[in-house]
Amino acid sequence: MTDISGEHSHQHTHEQSDDPAPHRTMERHCDVAVIGGSAAGLAAALQLARQRRSVIVVDDETPRNAPAAHMHGYLGHDGVAPSHLVSLAREEVRSYGGEVLTGRVLEVSRRDDGRFLLHLTGGHTLVARRVLTATGLVDELPAIDGLAEQWGHGVVHCPFCHGFEVRDRRLVQIITHPLGLHPTPVFRHLSDRLTVVLHDPSGLDETALATVAASGVSIERSEVSRVVAGPDGRVSGVELVGGRTIEADAVVIGARFHARAGVLAGVGLTTTEHPTGAGDVLEVDARGETAVPGIYAAGNVTDPSLQVLPAAAHGSQVGAMIAFDLANDDQRAAARPSGEETDWDHRYSGPEQAWSGNPNGTLAQEVVGLTPTRALDVGAGEGADALWLAEQGWQVSATDISGRALERVRAEAEKRGVVVKLVHSDANDLAPFGVDRFDLVSLQYGSFKRTPEQRGLRNLLDAVAPGGTLLVVHHDLTPLGEPLDVATQTRMFDPLSFVGVEEIAAALRADPATWDVETHDVRPRPPGAASTHHVDDVVLRARRLT
Repeated sequence: MTDISGEHSHQHTHEQSDDPAPHRTMERHCDVAVIGGSAAGLAAALQLARQRRSVIVVDDETPRNAPAAHMHGYLGHDGVAPSHLVSLAREEVRSYGGEVLTGRVLEVSRRDDGRFLLHLTGGHTLVARRVLTATGLVDELPAIDGLAEQWGHGVVHCPFCHGFEVRDRRLVQIITHPLGLHPTPVFRHLSDRLTVVLHDPSGLDETALATVAASGVSIERSEVSRVVAGPDGRVSGVELVGGRTIEADAVVIGARFHARAGVLAGVGLTTTEHPTGAGDVLEVDARGETAVPGIYAAGNVTDPSLQVLPAAAHGSQVGAMIAFDLANDDQRAAARPSGEETDWDHRYSGPEQAWSGNPNGTLAQEVVGLTPTRALDVGAGEGADALWLAEQGWQVSATDISGRALERVRAEAEKRGVVVKLVHSDANDLAPFGVDRFDLVSLQYGSFKRTPEQRGLRNLLDAVAPGGTLLVVHHDLTPLGEPLDVATQTRMFDPLSFVGVEEIAAALRADPATWDVETHDVRPRPPGAASTHHVDDVVLRARRLT
């Protein structure tokens, strides 16, 4: 495609970031939209991406376990930081072309065609065939001074998440609801210095309480006024109403919980009280589907007891069920639709031309001195570069994943009286460019989805004839490292899901017997670009030796 500066690509990865004024909103399409990017959501996304489904995860980066420094009980990852697991999981999802967007979903509604519309911060929208909610829970802590500040550190709630770390320590368990005594036997086993404080004994089973007392656990019937921290900032005690302090090295408390499901109110979904009475959850069937067909849920939003490992397992299972659901729909329709193609076709569905129609200035500069022979324009979009090359005497083949984009190239070529061979394909197809090899292969502001075996990258390199030139021009992505306020904005592309210029450069340098990298630098866009602020480009040019 050609953007407002004259550049093109069928996978333009950050249209929203390179020209912030005027503000533009975007609608994207995918097979599955996943709300929430922690263990359950990312596990489901991985399953779906491996099934060749276009999946977009929207994550506002507010996980339930954010206060915790370490994660325990996850086989193979015990003791690692939760953020480390998320980082690894995101990389795995992206390696199959799944996208993880930083942003926030505000509301979900159903369109007349049966698909779902997700309203995002920044005014953007996602259209999806299926929706998976993996938003987790919000823990509601009692109003006790000092409790929130120590949450996830000196104040713990789960014996399986943190119990080993507080073994043999002085533990004070604060009971605030009837479910509070549930983990007491396990904490009693972990430490023989456990005191139970009945801050709110309403609804407690007195028989169960008597059993706790008979086992040797000290019980205090008093409200708690505050959690005390020592000079080092660590928990040192629990102060009761009246001023008496019980010394403690850690505090145990069972928080109430609420499912983060408010975004689903627009489709009529509400939460249900959990059987324990300690909070609410989103009900699902055995396949993870809610009462609204097509909307699924996984992880803590459906079950507060799930640690990270079973939450991920649940997400993986539900992701598989969604894959079956979509596949059955497609089989009944005798179709094999591509979610990626649907997304890009939508981009070219309007009556107006999407981009400027100007050829990229860097391409014009870099082909000076080359003899016009066979050229391949990968991700041609509306064809500005392909048409310009044809007018310079090149024999041009133009490829794009979008059939609608290629129709625009065809119409413009006929109007100008030039010949451009059109190839409807994606770089990740088998033999997407046919058996021919080309003296110039051009990839302008384009990136195709990643795969673990780098199929698209190999296809791109294999298309260059011996002695031929590979020219890759890409936006400098450095500005994308700036923080984003998810309350007001969503970043609508995930460049790490696409094969970028640095990955291509690394492949070239790994094979010096085949490739001579002539240029790999960052430079300003050529004069005349229509951007409203300065934007740098990364230019990679290499010659194939053999």
